Amino acid sequence: MLKTGVAIVLLAALAALFGPALMPFDPVAQDLPLRLAAPTLVHPFGLDELGRDILARVLAGARISFFVGLTVVSISASVGTLLGAVAGYFGGVLDDIIGRVIDILLAFPGLLLAIALVAVLGPSLTNVLFALTIIGWVGYARLVRGQVLRVRELEYVQAARAVGAGAPHILWRHVVPAAMPAVVVQATLGMGGAIIGEAALSFLGLGVQPPSPSWGTMLNGGRAHLLDAPHLTIFPGLAIAVLVLGLNFLGDGLRDATDPKRSA
Repeated sequence: MLKTGVAIVLLAALAALFGPALMPFDPVAQDLPLRLAAPTLVHPFGLDELGRDILARVLAGARISFFVGLTVVSISASVGTLLGAVAGYFGGVLDDIIGRVIDILLAFPGLLLAIALVAVLGPSLTNVLFALTIIGWVGYARLVRGQVLRVRELEYVQAARAVGAGAPHILWRHVVPAAMPAVVVQATLGMGGAIIGEAALSFLGLGVQPPSPSWGTMLNGGRAHLLDAPHLTIFPGLAIAVLVLGLNFLGDGLRDATDPKRSA
């Protein structure tokens, strides 16, 4: 499973990096006389409702999806790890405050909260990143807090405390590194969630705005042609499904590889 996930994600990343440069068609160039044309050897994925090459748009949309996924995961993991580590190690009032914020955010369905935030702030890629980060750090904070509560009582941490090591040193040299394998697994799974979240917001018209190619906007544009031109939705839908499946395989494989119970 791990090898399959790595292969899928690596191929998708290479396609996102080099695919648009190798394509002979501009993802926003229109050829109206050929609008809704079915897949051919020249246009393997066909053309959309404005005569734009779907393969070129899928490859360009992959860049947006990777950008969103990596940005949201990087910020969410950093903020969540920091807050979770502080809450778990120091406890007390800090733990109570951070815990209450987490409980409040978890009281709302994540996607609905993201929709509400973007609707208030206005549709744009920047606001999508902000909304997905607001709901994304919570999972990392809970995960790291639980790991820190376990690790802070281990003998090597107490030994470091006994020889006079300060709390920041103990936290970042001994406690947080023990939680990083779990954070990495969470990040791979969280990236898939961020990609789906961006696609959902763009599908609703709250994310990436036309003519920029996003898999979500492509799905939205193909809704009116499900019967006469199903390729408009098939290929961007497959792109989302394959990439998220690859990320899930990668996350499950990493979890199995880092779980001592499974490797025993």
